[in-house]
Amino acid sequence: MADISLSSAHGAADPAWLKLSRAEPAGTAEKPRRRRKLGPGRPIPYGAALGPALLLILWSIGSAIGYIDDRILSAPWTVATTGWELIQDGRLQENLWTSFQRSFWGLFWGIIAGATLGVIAGLSRIGEYLVDGPIQIKRAIPALALIPLLMLWFGIGEGMKILTIALITFAPIYIQTHDGLRSTDARFIELAETLDLSNAQFLRHVVLPAALPGFLLGLRFGVTYSWLALVVVEQVNATSGLGYMINLARTYGQTEVIILCLAVYAALGLSSDWLVRFITRKALPWRKILAD
Repeated sequence: MADISLSSAHGAADPAWLKLSRAEPAGTAEKPRRRRKLGPGRPIPYGAALGPALLLILWSIGSAIGYIDDRILSAPWTVATTGWELIQDGRLQENLWTSFQRSFWGLFWGIIAGATLGVIAGLSRIGEYLVDGPIQIKRAIPALALIPLLMLWFGIGEGMKILTIALITFAPIYIQTHDGLRSTDARFIELAETLDLSNAQFLRHVVLPAALPGFLLGLRFGVTYSWLALVVVEQVNATSGLGYMINLARTYGQTEVIILCLAVYAALGLSSDWLVRFITRKALPWRKILAD
């Protein structure tokens, strides 16, 4: 007979408690995974690096044969040499650390605000009526258009920069968390009612696992947006950070410094996105998708 259990073998985020565990028939050893006929194909080791590598090769060839003017776009080896010089005198690490701190704290408060408001609006009609409307209005207003107002309210210090990043990053986290909660399978709710779960148990075993995929998707957007916002806020009366280096290099026509800082931004964005995808795979082990 089927055994209905609340225990989870994969952690709190695993909805395995909703499974009906059945005894495995004798002699049913795990079969090798069948290769799909449809789909994107097998993953290639380090395949994600193919596109950037091709772009770098074309850039190098164009610079070497003189097709790309060095005054417009510095050669890769010039950028690398400049980067090494900036590392040796410590300027690159110092400005990178400042940018990282701004992005981290902006994303941190964006996550807190987005997840909290998403849960409030997702679990309560009153909460949705009070929270969702203002957030949708805020979404219609470009966050960067709020910078002049934020400067008047909070000055041009670190608080304004972190608040701007938080305002940009919290929206996708809120939307995806709210959507994840409202998209909870009705069968899970019926089963929870059948099991007579308390509100706390319902929240822990049904609501949070249901919202987790949406939250992680929103986090992936939020991480990327935090770096995009950083580029803008660091060019507003900043005296440190990668954006400040770009602004200063523009004044002196140092394209190699601009390219270097953009490459650092790209590396930070890609590594952050990879980290969130890694966390998603670990947090959602039961999910089988086309990319698998």
